[in-house]
Amino acid sequence: MRDDKENIIVKLTFEFSLDILTFAEELEEKKKYVFANQILKAGTSIGANVSEAQNAESKADFIHKMKISAKEADEVQYFLKLCKESKNYPFKQELLDKIQTIIKILSKIISSSKN
Repeated sequence: MRDDKENIIVKLTFEFSLDILTFAEELEEKKKYVFANQILKAGTSIGANVSEAQNAESKADFIHKMKISAKEADEVQYFLKLCKESKNYPFKQELLDKIQTIIKILSKIISSSKN
């Protein structure tokens, strides 16, 4: 299933992973280690699974990997919302905006791939 032309979801999730690396470092500087670790794992997993999906063995495998990415994206969105509502945690609105865009694209990819 690999196609080497530019793929928007691959690009967006890779860039998001880079942003998450920076945000996790900021959380660690504030000694918010549990959140830093959780957001780092889930946030970078999105792009890793999207990347894996590009080499899927079948359509079902592709959909499965994209669904894993969507679950991880939902988890990151949840933690970012917690950061937003907490007085003691840093928050970046642009990360929340980016993850919401990624979730919409993943949902569209999953639904159109099923048809």
